[in-house]
Order: sequence, then C-alpha cells, then structure tokens
Amino acid sequence: MRIGLDIMGGDFAPNNCLDGAILALNFLPSSVKIVLIGDSQKAKNYLKEKNVSDTQFDFVHTNDIIEMGEHPTKAFSQKPESSIAIGFKLLKENNIQAFASAGNTGAMLVGSMFSVKSVPGVIRPCITSVLPKANGGFGIILDVGTNADCKPDVLYQFAILGSIFAQDVYKINQPKVGLLNIGEEPEKGNLVTQATHAMMKGTKDFNFIGNVEGSEVFGDKADVIVCEGFTGNVLLKTAEAFYSLIKSRDRSDDYFDRFNYELYGGTPILGINSNVMIAHGKSTPLAFKNMLVLTKDIIEANLNEKIKTAFQ
Repeated sequence: MRIGLDIMGGDFAPNNCLDGAILALNFLPSSVKIVLIGDSQKAKNYLKEKNVSDTQFDFVHTNDIIEMGEHPTKAFSQKPESSIAIGFKLLKENNIQAFASAGNTGAMLVGSMFSVKSVPGVIRPCITSVLPKANGGFGIILDVGTNADCKPDVLYQFAILGSIFAQDVYKINQPKVGLLNIGEEPEKGNLVTQATHAMMKGTKDFNFIGNVEGSEVFGDKADVIVCEGFTGNVLLKTAEAFYSLIKSRDRSDDYFDRFNYELYGGTPILGINSNVMIAHGKSTPLAFKNMLVLTKDIIEANLNEKIKTAFQ
C-alpha cells in the first residue's frame, strides 16, 4: 500500500507535513509506504535534521506549488509540475493508492473531478466532518462545503455515501441517517428539504430516521446527518469556533476536547474513483498523522468499490 502525501501543501509546509509523516511511522504497518511528493531535497535535509532515515519513505520530486490563494482550475492546468498535479498523476496511474494534502482545497477538488473523476452515477462528490456525540460516540455530517446548493436527488445520494462511509470505515452498524431541518415534522423546512424528506421516506437504500434539528446534531438521534454544503460548512465552523473559544478561556472538558480537528486529521472526497484526502491548511503534525492513519483505514475498507457497487 502506497499513500502519497503532498509535503508542499498547508500553511506550515513542509515541516508540519514531514513531522506528521514521521509520527505516522509508529502507527502504520510496515506494508504501508508513505510517498513524499514535493521538494525532495528539502524533505531529505529535514529528515536528516530529525535523525530520521530517509529510507523509510519514497520520494517524488516536484518543482512547483499551487499556492493557497490561486484559482484552482487555472492553477491545476497551468502548473502540471506542482505537487498537487503530480500527486493526481501518480494516483491516476495507480502508483499510489491514495493522495492526501492540506493544500489548495479547490485544486484538490478540481484534480479529483478531472483526473480520477466521479463514480458513474454520482451527481456530485462531497466531503464530510466528524460530529462528536455527548454519549462518547460520534457521527458524521455531509456535505460540509463542496456543494453550496443541492437538489433533493443530490442530498439523497449524500445519504448513501455517508451511510457507506460510516458503516465500512467507522464501523457503525446500520447507521441512522437524518436530514438536517428546522423541525422534525416532514412538512417542515424549505421546498428542497420537504422534497428530500419525501424521497427518503421508506427507502431501502439506507436507514432513514427522519428530520434532525440543530439542537440534536450532537446527540444520538442520527449517525449520519445530511445537508447541503452551505449549511454544513456554517455548522462545522461554528463548532470549531466554539471549541477555540473554550480553549482561549483556559477551560478543559473531555467532551469538548473531542472537537479538536487534529484528532481526525482530514476527510475523504466521497463519490470519486480513488482515495483523495483533504486536510485543514493549518494542520499540525498530529493532524497529518491522523489523516494518514485514516487514509490507510479507507483503503483497507475498499470504500470506493463499495460506493461503485451501490451506484451500479
């Protein structure tokens, strides 16, 4: 198994990327090889400073970087020698089984759509986020940013993608799927959520339990919460801001500490023909380590093939 890591992506590249890769060595089996994609000489010099043998990694040298503020589509096409473009080339040619980056999110999405492409039948790929539950477990929410506007059939597909992900990667048996709404009654919400509820009701494609209100997202009512990317992103960033506020006031709590994004590392793009992981631009070494471990779990779960089967 070979996992490609973009070491030029993120606000603190390449140091945080490399420190995370070093940490991951202690949590990944010897059968997993991390392929460092970026400035190889910088990487080898840094590893030498850390007294880490560079033989523990493979290297693919690249000469260019897609910066965080660049236009995703233009940058991806105009910088074929960038770490992100080369990463997708390796992924498409099956030289790596997954590609992970904390770089330009838009460029990662463009690469996914134009390089490895969507699974046939998937209208729009999406990304997820973890929702810690008060009972000690956790659920997921999707979409959280890639699709600001969605029609009912797209939200229906998110439910399928999220259910497969929750069951096969996070080992949640028969995950309960809820539709984020402003009330629990079927007739509540806007026209999109009303139509989506009608479409989901009685389905055999996933375990639909009805509408979920904002006050219930951190409870045990649902394991998978479906919404369009606009609402999901607002909810996610509000939770992150609340966590930062608690930490800034020198408060500590076992439950709220689980809102730390570093514990989860990154998120896969669901609904594409390979394994692509996206991380926060500000990712720490711990976040990179956890993303690499999650990537290994996703590959082992054969997630993409299960998604393909569901959409045949």
